[in-house]
Amino acid sequence: MQRLPEVDIALDLGQGVARVDGRGQELTVTEPAQLPRVMHLGEVDGSLTGLGTRGIAVSRSEAADHGWRPGSSTTLTFSDGTEQRFTVRAVYEQSELTGDYVLTHQAWEPHRTQDADSLLSVTFKDGVSQEAGRDAVERVADRYGNPDVQTREEYAQSAAGGIDMMLTLVYALLGLAVLIALLGIANILNLAVHERTRELGLLRSVGQTRSQLRAMVRWESVLVAAFGTLGGLGLGGFLGWALVRATDSRGLSVFSLPLLQLTVVALVGIVAGLLAGWCPARRAARLDVLRAVATE
Repeated sequence: MQRLPEVDIALDLGQGVARVDGRGQELTVTEPAQLPRVMHLGEVDGSLTGLGTRGIAVSRSEAADHGWRPGSSTTLTFSDGTEQRFTVRAVYEQSELTGDYVLTHQAWEPHRTQDADSLLSVTFKDGVSQEAGRDAVERVADRYGNPDVQTREEYAQSAAGGIDMMLTLVYALLGLAVLIALLGIANILNLAVHERTRELGLLRSVGQTRSQLRAMVRWESVLVAAFGTLGGLGLGGFLGWALVRATDSRGLSVFSLPLLQLTVVALVGIVAGLLAGWCPARRAARLDVLRAVATE
């Protein structure tokens, strides 16, 4: 790929595993000095050049967790059982594609079992259009198992496709849960109206109007729905945070609350509670006062 006249840089990102200070971690095997030329790493402390066979680059989050800075050292235990001491040569900010640990090919070579390149990042020379460069890359890629050739935007969309599908399933389950909750609230209020028939009749007999009685029942429904919605949002936010912390993999290392979506869900829950109390409120307002008061 690198020999193509249209290509400026062709940089592979391989995968490896090792235990870092006793904890299993994924490693990215590449040529670190070329990384800033093909992807944005944010602010870099130290230098990505000259890592050699005993240097390693780490993400800022991992460096903060371990108290590392350029010049610090750590021990890596590879799958072949060997342990080696590595020096942190660089700390970079962005780690979506590079992961949290970057090694050179020379450092990984004595411990590899087989090559496992997951991504090949290609940049074109000045003056080469995206269409021309893509055609040239596809002609070479077709000879090696026909891998996907994607632009930066297409790669981002495909990477998010699995998450979007999961979110669609979650929203479908959320809709089903809301429907079940509506039925549950309506049943509870109908039962409450039945059990409180005499109480409702007494309220009507001392001057409560039908509209006030309907409002009372509807507000009970809204309060039940609001408590359930807020409790669900709080529990869901905690479980989301816990899932992010537990997976700690690429693309899932940042926890963020979608405030707009959560606000919409909260409003939908409250409106759903209002709708669930509509029929029980009408039933309560239509009670005959004298019969209700005489009910035991």
